[in-house]
This record gives sequence, structure tokens and C-alpha cells, in this order.
Amino acid sequence: MTADQLDSRLKSIRDEVLAAIAAGQSTDDLESVRVRFTGQKSELKSIMGELRALVPDEKRRIGQLANEVQQAVENALKARREDLHRVELTKRLQEEQIDVSLPGTGRRLGHIHPLTRILEEIIEIFHGMGFTVVDGPEMETEYYNFDALNTPTDHPARDEQDTFYTNAAAGVLLRSQTSTMQIRAMEKTHPPLRIIAPGRVYRNEEVNARKYPLFHQVEGLLIDRNVTFGQLRGTLEEFYRLLFGRELKTRFRPDFFPFTEPSAEADCQCPFCLGEGCRTCGHRGWLEMLGCGMVDPNVLKSVNIDPTVWSGFAFGMGVERIAMLKYGVNDIRYFYNNDLRFLEQF
Repeated sequence: MTADQLDSRLKSIRDEVLAAIAAGQSTDDLESVRVRFTGQKSELKSIMGELRALVPDEKRRIGQLANEVQQAVENALKARREDLHRVELTKRLQEEQIDVSLPGTGRRLGHIHPLTRILEEIIEIFHGMGFTVVDGPEMETEYYNFDALNTPTDHPARDEQDTFYTNAAAGVLLRSQTSTMQIRAMEKTHPPLRIIAPGRVYRNEEVNARKYPLFHQVEGLLIDRNVTFGQLRGTLEEFYRLLFGRELKTRFRPDFFPFTEPSAEADCQCPFCLGEGCRTCGHRGWLEMLGCGMVDPNVLKSVNIDPTVWSGFAFGMGVERIAMLKYGVNDIRYFYNNDLRFLEQF
């Protein structure tokens, strides 16, 4: 095109764009106008490309006009956007009015899970007695879960029906007890030591009101010189006192655990009826709390600790059981079915 034709076309484009901008009823309309008239494939961009064929004077004149047209379009777009924004804002304010006199909806606060609450309480109690918390893998080997804990191959606990074995490698399983951390701790730390090992454990058990294939344990271990069963009893009595907030009688019933000798079930007087008998204790007056005993010398030997110099005691408890006793929960499944009617009570 000649310079005069370009001049005429630029003015025509300016008038057409300004009319389209004025007719735009939304910001989307304006964006369509901008792309159509000033985009990379627009006629205005095409005209700018034809300036190269003009002589210098005409190129300067047409180029200045093209810049004026582009500036006019940009100014018109900006002004129209501001007008439409005000209109749209006014419309939204009218349609989305908020009655500030209405009560707010608020946001419901969550609750600390009862198992988390009781576990933190147990850890705090033993931390005050000088015990250190240790943690370790939930996927273990037979050595840590059985062998090092004085459990021979033909022991019933080795039955695959009682323990979840994995396909990761031969002899790799989900730990059935956090006692595995006692072995790991004694391998790394020379006595004296006192630790507790909280965590999840797994056993192939039928699901009912008292059993669940996943549950939580806290295992405790103290290794020192001249440790006695009396020290174990004193530790557990203090634990019961702090857990239930009152002095309680204790009793020990003989039992068997492969990794302790002698072994016992440690009961405490029911804190709810003080031995009179109630629904919580099954009208026995006692609560079955945990298993315990003196560390078997074979366990110490397995981690190269001389049992003629060092001795110790160990204990283990199910966190769910403690929570059920303390909070009066009669079904372990309540801890895992995410029923807010249950969780909101804590």
C-alpha cells in the first residue's frame, strides 16, 4: 500500500477499535478487542511491517501516526477497563451483601487423639524419671524381633500366623514389639542406660473389642550395676501414681517372657473403686497393666554386655490398653474408626 492508503487505513482502524472498546460490556470483551486489533497477527502489526517500503519522510509520517493510533487504543482500553471494573465491583457489592449482624459460622477446632494424649503423658512421666525416648524402624528382621530377645526358632511367637512377614527379603517382618529398640539401643550405647521405646507394632490377631492387628506399645529398659526387682517395683508404682493421680497398691503375678527372668504381670489397684470392685476392673479390684521382669542374661550376652557386671529390668505396656482403662473405653476399635462423636469427648 501507498503512504496515503496506509494513512487512511490507520485512521479507519483507530475509529473501529475505539468504537469496539466503547461497546465492550466486560473485561473479556476488551481482551478480545485487544487481541484482534493489536495482537501479533493483527492488521495494525501488518501495517507496521510495511513501513520498510516507504521513503524516509513518508516512513516517519506514517510511523508517527501508527504510534499515535496504538497509544490511543491503549489509553482507551485502560480507561474502559477501569469503568467496567467499577461497574462490576458495584454489582458484586450489591449482589453479595453480607449481613454483619448474622452470627459467624466459625471453624471447628480439632482434638488431640486420645492415643496421642495418653502416649505423651506416659513419655512425660518416664522422662521425669530420667528415661530417654528412642525410636526405630517398624519393619524389622527376625534377629532383632526374636533372636536377640532370647526367642528360639521353635518358639510359638515365631509362627508366621502370629507375625506379619513381608516380601522385602527373607526374615523381614513388621515388628511385633518395640522391644527391638532395646537391642538396638544396647548395641549403640554402653551401660548404664535407661530408655523407653514408644511406637506402633503389628500382630496377626482377630479384630474384636479387645484386639486389633495394629496397636501401640511403650517398652522400657534400665541397665545398670546391682539393679534389683525392688527398683522395678518402685519405678512402676511411681508410674501408676503419676498416671492416675493417687497412691495405688501394686501386685506382681508370675508370668513368662523369653527376654526376662524372672517375669511378671504387674497389676495396680483399680483407681476408680480403690479395690472395692467396679465395672472398669471387672469387679476384681485390680487392673492388669503391663508385663515386666529382670533382663535375661542371654539378652545381655547377645549385645556383648557382661551379665556378671550389669543387670537390669524391662517392662512393656499397650498404649491402647492404658487409654481404655484410664478413659473407660470398652472397645479398642473406637480409636481407629474416626467417629467424631467419640473423638470429641477428649
